[in-house]
Amino acid sequence: MIKSRSQFANTTDPLAPNRSEFLVIENLVKAYPKPDGSEAVILDDVNLTIGEDEYISIIGHSGCGKSTLLKIVAGLDRATAGSVQLEGREIRKPGSERMMVFQHYSLLPWLTVRENVRLAVDEVLHNATRAEKISIVNEHLNMVNLMAAADKYPDELSGGMKQRVGIARALAIRPKVLLMDEPFGALDALTRGKLQRQVLDIWESHRQAVMMITHDVDEALYMSDRIVMMTNGPAAKIGEILEVPFPHPRNMQELRELPEYYELRNHALNFLDRHFSQDD
Repeated sequence: MIKSRSQFANTTDPLAPNRSEFLVIENLVKAYPKPDGSEAVILDDVNLTIGEDEYISIIGHSGCGKSTLLKIVAGLDRATAGSVQLEGREIRKPGSERMMVFQHYSLLPWLTVRENVRLAVDEVLHNATRAEKISIVNEHLNMVNLMAAADKYPDELSGGMKQRVGIARALAIRPKVLLMDEPFGALDALTRGKLQRQVLDIWESHRQAVMMITHDVDEALYMSDRIVMMTNGPAAKIGEILEVPFPHPRNMQELRELPEYYELRNHALNFLDRHFSQDD
């Protein structure tokens, strides 16, 4: 059984995240010019430090800048002020050490499952031999249980399978940071639960930094080490960071038997309710 906080407060979790200053977001502001010459501030003074093997979820209402923040970390957008640094180097453009998984798959329809993953490997792992690349592709297709579908095209796959291809493609280039923008949001409840478990299994055995956007509090509690809760936009900030104390590996059924799980869940939902009703 998973231990409650009081039971494991003095226990060292061998899978506890490393909280070193690996990814540092400092005084970040994002604003867009308006026709009248003023600025629309989307994010205002965001500060966050993430460890090299920490799983972070970001939740908040639509329009609070969650996806914008993720795109800035990915290098797909630039901050107006402040900085984002990975291992002491400022992020200014996309890089293979940061890979993004989108909600709507982003697969190339004319390539098979295997070819979609291989394309990313070819693009990034220039020094790998042909045999090494084949091995890497197969390893990651096995990781997401897709070897049987390796030669199928995206239009032959279910939504859950397409998302698994996207995850395999992102992981195959061995990024230091995995960025996921509502990766399970377009899936039915059953597929969503299975894929959550699969991603968590992979992360628990191949640890790396993860930033995941979600609207689902249960998903955030199940998967994350910390939950970053954003205030409403415009000029959204980090309102609160919720520590999730449950050790890994996790089991959702066991988590839901813990009173503390519901305390944390209600705390997060109350935060969202307060900010939904406020005119921020």
